[in-house]
Amino acid sequence: MSIVLTEFARPRLFPREPRSNTIQDCTPEAFERRLNAETPLAVLNGYAPFCKLHVHRNWTSTRCMTIPIDDGNRHRLRTAYEARTKDELPVLVRWFEGVEPPVAEYLIPILYSREQMAKEGTPVDADWGVVGCLYTMTLEETPMTPITMMRNALGVEEGGSGVQLDREAYLRSVGFWEGNAGWRP
Repeated sequence: MSIVLTEFARPRLFPREPRSNTIQDCTPEAFERRLNAETPLAVLNGYAPFCKLHVHRNWTSTRCMTIPIDDGNRHRLRTAYEARTKDELPVLVRWFEGVEPPVAEYLIPILYSREQMAKEGTPVDADWGVVGCLYTMTLEETPMTPITMMRNALGVEEGGSGVQLDREAYLRSVGFWEGNAGWRP
């Protein structure tokens, strides 16, 4: 099985100007090599048959991607309308500013099959393409944000995958994201 870092994920995980909320102490090439050389601790099924998550112990100083919201940090939440790419519609997002989460125990790359990548117009020269990565304290998947689930249901032309909205998964996601938020430096 071969894995490559996609052009969609590369600038998010390894931006030109490094940020403290992205993967640390590792180049994109070294990340890709490690995913191809190391057997994951676990392989989780993603939200659709074309999606898999490989769980690896964190070998970097990358910090957790989410923080629980509480009365002591709620005042640090920020919101804005943003698009991930120039072709996508902006959506409402929220994040913490001025907080420092713990170093993650696990890195969980999110992989899409070669067939799905081609369907979305971004073919890869490998069996799997990395489209994102979760940085967590547990072996479990951080739920996809509700807006990402909605975008996926809108279809490939709107930056999604074309997977229909699963009501139960959506409500679980809302439950998680009501009490947690990402962070930015």
